[in-house]
Amino acid sequence: MNKSDSERIATFLERINLKPTKKMSEANLILVNMCSVRQSAVDRVHGLAPKLKKLKTKDSKLKTVLTGCVLKKDRGKLAKEFDSVLDIKDLSRWPKLFRTMRARQKTKKYFEIPPKYQTRFSAFVPIMTGCNNFCTYCVVPYTRGREVSRPAREIIQEMKNLIRKDYKEIWLLGQNVNSYKDRKINFPKLLKMINDIKGNFWIRFTSPHPKDFSDELIRVMAKCQKVTPYLNLPAQSGDDEILKKMNRPYTIKHYQNLIKKIRTAFRKYRKGLEKDISISTDIIVGFPGETKKQFESTVKLLKKIKYDMAYIAKYSPRTDTAAAKLKDDVSPQEKEGRYKILTEILKETALENNKKYLKKEAAVLIDTFKNNFYFGKTRSYKTVKISMLNSKRQILNTSLTGQFIKIKIIAISSWGLKGEFVK
Repeated sequence: MNKSDSERIATFLERINLKPTKKMSEANLILVNMCSVRQSAVDRVHGLAPKLKKLKTKDSKLKTVLTGCVLKKDRGKLAKEFDSVLDIKDLSRWPKLFRTMRARQKTKKYFEIPPKYQTRFSAFVPIMTGCNNFCTYCVVPYTRGREVSRPAREIIQEMKNLIRKDYKEIWLLGQNVNSYKDRKINFPKLLKMINDIKGNFWIRFTSPHPKDFSDELIRVMAKCQKVTPYLNLPAQSGDDEILKKMNRPYTIKHYQNLIKKIRTAFRKYRKGLEKDISISTDIIVGFPGETKKQFESTVKLLKKIKYDMAYIAKYSPRTDTAAAKLKDDVSPQEKEGRYKILTEILKETALENNKKYLKKEAAVLIDTFKNNFYFGKTRSYKTVKISMLNSKRQILNTSLTGQFIKIKIIAISSWGLKGEFVK
């Protein structure tokens, strides 16, 4: 979502006749789009402040702006370091705030501001923003506010425009995408509407919540062939008591049944490699009060589900959240140890899952060309490295970037695949 915000901010800045520069020392305006999900990201913004102060001593006309997900406590401190702190939700009102820069732009709602897409083949399309869940460790409801769903007709129109321009990969975004609701159109119905748009493109989405994952959504995902066989379904913990402390209103039994239903549906409606959907998750280790026994429940979950990928975070208190009031009683050393244990399990399960790709052919969306290698993603979101040196198809430029290419997998590792072009 932060990246999608940046694309809309870029449109605004372009419309007031500003051009990007790679060097801060050359800038007339420095705008920081902040993320507050992790303390490390907040610390980086605080660490940037002295550098901005130094630049302003050299150029008194330099303007600095902070936006994005900013907590009230951070806003007060950072307001002293930046000329302005602007709410990303008020992007449509920014022209008035930038009146000294002669902004000439009709006021539009946030979602009506067209994004300046970062690539010509992959696009982020926000379908909702905000969150009503109030997980005890998360600041999103305090920075983004409550859930607001975007009208389906606007989403469909943006999708059609992207597909007309030959975009290949569309990411549907939201803090809780599967709680999307526009009158009688829920998330499964929206997915089906997008899937029915004519064109050759892939649909991905993030991030769903287990409590809102309906049987209807599972069925639609599996039956809609443009929806890729990849899902990130955050578990956060493998222990019911810790989940309750996190205000995650589901049990591990419910979560495991969801995974079972999803895998069963894909085996019923998909063919070939797509019968085995690639599943990733988010895990927090060292949540306040997490005992070794409770951590072992998370270990069991990873071994049972056999994830393709897991985004593992070591808990750190976030100001203004409910969990920040709890004693952070798991030592940094213990958190690091638990992180390593889960990473080793993931390394084994990911390697085992990747074995099914060996010597098989797969479609890849090429996104990068570097040092005689193409890099891309499969429909199941596996990273593939394709060598040009021993390829049967010698192409020594970036002409394939943004294209669907068929490749054969010739080697595997836990974290990726190696392939060669198929004639």
